[in-house]
Amino acid sequence: MSQSQSRSPVGRSSRRSFLKSGAATAAATAAAAQLIVPQGVRAAGSEVVKFGLIGCGGRGTGAGGQALSANPSNHLTAIGDLWPEPIDRALQSYSKSHPEQIKVTPETKFTGLDAYKKVIDSGVDVVLLTTPPAFRWVHFQYAVDKDKHVFAEKPLCVDAAGYRAVSKTIEESKRKKLGFVDGFCWRYSIGERKTFPRVHDGAIGDIVSIYSHYNANQLWMKPRQPTWSDTEWQLRNWLYFTWLSGDHIVEQAVHTIDKVAWAMKDEMPVRAWATGGRQQRVEPAYGQIWDHFAVVYEWANGARAHLYCRQQDQVNTGVSDHFIGTKGVCDITSNFSPKNNGPSYVIRQHGDNGPGWRLTDVPKDYPNAYQVEHDELFASIRDGKPINAGQRVPNSAMMAVLGRMAGYSGDVITWDEAINSTEDNFPKNLDLAGAMPTPPVAVPGRTEFQWLKDIKEARRTKSKQNA
Repeated sequence: MSQSQSRSPVGRSSRRSFLKSGAATAAATAAAAQLIVPQGVRAAGSEVVKFGLIGCGGRGTGAGGQALSANPSNHLTAIGDLWPEPIDRALQSYSKSHPEQIKVTPETKFTGLDAYKKVIDSGVDVVLLTTPPAFRWVHFQYAVDKDKHVFAEKPLCVDAAGYRAVSKTIEESKRKKLGFVDGFCWRYSIGERKTFPRVHDGAIGDIVSIYSHYNANQLWMKPRQPTWSDTEWQLRNWLYFTWLSGDHIVEQAVHTIDKVAWAMKDEMPVRAWATGGRQQRVEPAYGQIWDHFAVVYEWANGARAHLYCRQQDQVNTGVSDHFIGTKGVCDITSNFSPKNNGPSYVIRQHGDNGPGWRLTDVPKDYPNAYQVEHDELFASIRDGKPINAGQRVPNSAMMAVLGRMAGYSGDVITWDEAINSTEDNFPKNLDLAGAMPTPPVAVPGRTEFQWLKDIKEARRTKSKQNA
């Protein structure tokens, strides 16, 4: 299944039944190896590492290219997608950029809903999981069951049931000492890696408030063709269906939510409330998701994060984070590469009229954070010390899901209520040729959700017990 290139600066019995960028420059890769790879992990190595790609959309094709660029001894040996066309496009691209590393044969090109199993079972050492997010927990679980190292794009889950399942798989991957690197690219960016430790070390004191936004333009949409079933139409336009993408707050703005979690040392909020809706993308072609959210997250110590995100055209766009502490402020305006004066990282003390601390030593050949993800994963595997990103990855995804749940419901939802909720959006019977009506657009206070009914019933029960 295809996942497009994001404009980002970057109870499961029903689910179990389903288990049926070019290359970076040499200078950038060298800089990544020198500045980013953890101590003791070598960036070089002549051992062949075989990897498979599952999902050949824009982001998937990009990830495959970055895996190839991470080391000339990385060989792509198997590839899978729901349809053959994305596979052919990806291989055509790789045949030009990395011809000596492409070892895919007609027997190791797989299509269909079970393509992921065939790629994983083909004898690869590493798998790249870049399908639409709804399937990621399934593919991750199967890969870990088969003892494979994993690169998985974000988000790792799109609902509470997926969160619980993938959390168990994370623990199993650690037990097996498997490598696992995620697609939260800012965690692999030089600028953020130099700035966040200063925040954690107290440069701005204790964080009391955060203002972050991820405001983007609208993304692609594929007009429905007469031969497409409901299911095929939704899969080809997966961005616009909550069961597939989690809505854009979970699929795209989760990058910024992950930075908020990072600033808070990956402690999760205790509750959230939100608003939002659908103003520009109101036609049926855009499925059921919203095009803007505003969420407030609150932590146990009273700190609050205010998140704003939208996907609308002809409006101001940008990505920035502002962390306000008891001693000062940290402002981050993020880009992948130093265009238009590059990313800006500034820390200043309250009452200081000067610029304070400003990051100025980012190299001119600024390593692409997407590339660094793969450089580090494959280097650690060759070194025999596979790195594992761990529980923070599904936690950040679930934090985005919590924001969506609060927005869709119009209620204050706690973290514990969210992660233990009965929300499970995956179709009970997924049939490519079958009918699948589009769920209604969520209207806070009016749309009925079973998970919300269950939460409210649990609240009433608890209230009676405490009376």
